[in-house]
Amino acid sequence: MTHLIVVGGSDAGISAALRARELAPDTDVSVVVADEYPNYSICGIPYYFTGEVAPWQSLAHRTVADLEAAGLTLRPDTLATAIDVADQRLEVRTPEGCREWMPYDELVVGTGALPSRVGIAGLDLLGPGDGVHVIHSMGDTFALERSLQERHPASVIIVGAGYVGLEMAEAFTARGLQVTQLQRGGEVLSTLDPELGTLVHEELTAHGVRVRVGTTVTGVEKTPGGLTVRGADEGGAFEQTADLVLVVVGVRPNTELLQRAGAGLGAGRAVVVDEHMRTGLPRIWAAGDGVITHHRLLGETYLPLGTTSHKQGRTAGENAVGGNRSFAGSVGTQVVKVFDLVAARTGVRDHEAVGVGRTPVTVASVADDHKAYYPGANEIHFRITGDPTDGRLLGAQLVGRRGSEVAKRVDTFATALHCGLTIDQISDLDLAYTPPLGSPWDAVQVAAQTWSARLGQTRARS
Repeated sequence: MTHLIVVGGSDAGISAALRARELAPDTDVSVVVADEYPNYSICGIPYYFTGEVAPWQSLAHRTVADLEAAGLTLRPDTLATAIDVADQRLEVRTPEGCREWMPYDELVVGTGALPSRVGIAGLDLLGPGDGVHVIHSMGDTFALERSLQERHPASVIIVGAGYVGLEMAEAFTARGLQVTQLQRGGEVLSTLDPELGTLVHEELTAHGVRVRVGTTVTGVEKTPGGLTVRGADEGGAFEQTADLVLVVVGVRPNTELLQRAGAGLGAGRAVVVDEHMRTGLPRIWAAGDGVITHHRLLGETYLPLGTTSHKQGRTAGENAVGGNRSFAGSVGTQVVKVFDLVAARTGVRDHEAVGVGRTPVTVASVADDHKAYYPGANEIHFRITGDPTDGRLLGAQLVGRRGSEVAKRVDTFATALHCGLTIDQISDLDLAYTPPLGSPWDAVQVAAQTWSARLGQTRARS
């Protein structure tokens, strides 16, 4: 009997374990989980805080009973501490604190990522007991919930305005806190061009969030008035005090286990894997937020996404039991809801395209989400990026009201990117139409046609 050990109980690890059992039911699969919460949706945590998801157990993709019924042996509260590559065994620390060696035939590592705290003084001295939080695990979730219940804070400063930061701004607002959001870059949601980030900024402001962009945070400390965040902005020194502080400035790959075993590091200091999710170490595979991602336009990059982790984990699990599946690559498709607005992107932006030798042209446009004569039509703002030399689609960015199917429309662009379509070919797609939901030319196609028309005008003038 083959003995497969999977390290990690989140997206990549559980996907690997389930796929291995599905294809090879006689495989003995053990899953080493560092905490008590295997297969919980970390992406759903902000909606627990808004009150839209309750109780917290609802965040489980599958219950422990579901996982055990699928044939997995779970080892909760067990920390993987070392890999003996030569003897094919994994060292773990048990819940009792004892050291134990687990032999394996194949090993899949999905240790994920850790919250980044780089460059902010004081964070190594402050934690949940002081009212300073990160939000990356169920343990972080419970710690923050305790702070909200015991401290009864009136105000919070969020350091960072990426996806999780924006979702938590909505969550804290729903809980009645005054939210101040600090962003180092020139606009919130830096994965979008500033022209569209501005729309998200306006949505935050409309719901009472105080947004400060161009603000670099250098330190956090406890003061008589609460927690004081210090830094600098365009006006010079910056200082503000609140009852709580949430730091969400990105993540870093959790590579220590594999790095000490001899695995190489690549983009973002993530573990290098090939398209089969092999690490280069014999019989050791890796997947998820701790490894590099093959991007179909950019090549090797670091892009931690839940969707990617699921796919990579499934690939690793299949190959660990004798398969030959390849991870097909990512195009970086992302979407976020911010109050009543939805922002999405896929592919690359101008600066990224230039970095891989393209000559991009980006064209902005606006199209209604459905026929204007049917009540409730809303505008969707687009920025389409393509290469004028061959007409190939390189990327798309969208912002629209919730209910305008922004997520599904970015999926159309993502599919086109995956298939290598030109922007003109998007107009040939047979997309659904009925007046309450769309138009004979869908908004996606209107945006694509605007790009082509703008390119034609530019060529005519030249």
